[in-house]
Amino acid sequence: MSFPTEPTQYNKTIFSDLQGAWGVFRQSVIDAWGFPGCDKVVFHIDEAMSWETVRNLTLMSPLILIIRNLCIQGKAPEEVMENLEDVSEIYDEVVLEHLGG
Repeated sequence: MSFPTEPTQYNKTIFSDLQGAWGVFRQSVIDAWGFPGCDKVVFHIDEAMSWETVRNLTLMSPLILIIRNLCIQGKAPEEVMENLEDVSEIYDEVVLEHLGG
């Protein structure tokens, strides 16, 4: 009986870019902790990064909007807003590539 081996090479895809952008954004929120609603932002980030949402990308768009509104209302620092914009741009690329717009 043979055991599957771990691949030695991985192909970087737009999905790994999206995952990375979410991770950077999440860390920037943690680093800027203390602005109003930051706890809710992290909750929704975790929801957006969940397996269920990634498997059905149409669920991600409303979460990005909710997160953006919470960040604006909470006057999140500029770095947080820039990282959120990166997530949004990569999400748009994923939608164009994989869902046809």
